[in-house]
Amino acid sequence: FQRDRDRIVHSTAFRRLQYKTQVFVNHEGDLFRTRLTHSLEVAQIGRTLARMLGLDEDLTETIALAHDLGHTPFGHVGQDVLNDCMREHGGFEHNLQSLRVVDELEQKYAEFEGLNLTFEAREGILKHCSKKNAEKLGDVGERFLQGRQPSLEAQITNLADEIAYNNHDVDDGLRSGLITLEQLESVTLFARHLAEVRARYPALNDRRLIHETVRRMINTLVVDLIAQTRANLTAHRPDTLDAVRACPPLAAFSPAVREESLELKRFLFNNLYRHYRVERMSDKARRLLRELFEAFTGNPKLLPPEHRDRAETDLHRAVADYIAGMTDRYAIREHRRLYDIEELA
Repeated sequence: FQRDRDRIVHSTAFRRLQYKTQVFVNHEGDLFRTRLTHSLEVAQIGRTLARMLGLDEDLTETIALAHDLGHTPFGHVGQDVLNDCMREHGGFEHNLQSLRVVDELEQKYAEFEGLNLTFEAREGILKHCSKKNAEKLGDVGERFLQGRQPSLEAQITNLADEIAYNNHDVDDGLRSGLITLEQLESVTLFARHLAEVRARYPALNDRRLIHETVRRMINTLVVDLIAQTRANLTAHRPDTLDAVRACPPLAAFSPAVREESLELKRFLFNNLYRHYRVERMSDKARRLLRELFEAFTGNPKLLPPEHRDRAETDLHRAVADYIAGMTDRYAIREHRRLYDIEELA
């Protein structure tokens, strides 16, 4: 698993995450999270959870660092556009694309395609999968066909992902000015911790006030997740990995904290992800990516030489692979090369 982790860190796809959108497009500001910093935060939370629960820290970190390797430019908008463009050609889903990246698309080693990761790492990367797609994936698709669970390391990484993005999106949303402290005081989890910080540090400035509040929220979620997961393990007493797979999900929040987390998620969806300024950038991204897809599938000769061989056997998938691998700014630049008459090819 340490070798898996190291191969991911040295991969091209991992470096590209530095310039892929989390919520805010990279050029909108240097201090907003990107897919890379998000993945590092997931790994940090995941390692803590693994250590406290006696699980494999290296496997957990591996899954965390790799889970977004297949993400498109411009966040979830990019996935939606490519899925729509690929509707008649097998669809597009970023979890499957992450697996495709580590299995096929990374071209570094003399003896094999991809990164040659362990089964446990590959399985953990694949959080969601339809039965139709699972049938094509061999061993890593089996659990979706049998209705079984992944490893505990994969389960806690999935929840570490949720803890990370909910809380850092609060921080970035406040930094951007798209949401306010006053709005967030309607959210139970945030309001409770904000009140604690204000009571203890009444003279704290806004940036430190926000950081202290967010770190307490993360701590509450992590501590609750550890406690509830331990309780679930005690109740079910799985003694083998097969027994873990046969149980219902064992990594979980308590019902009360789960509801508070969902309330925060709903707030962010309605007030940040659907903010008109985010929607404007999302709309631009939709048009840009669709036009790239149409240009390359309409004339494969426009593709860079290294992508043409793959396009000869499966044009639409090759184009989706190329676009999914782009960073935000590379996609913008490539669009200019294709559509701006004054831009050099």
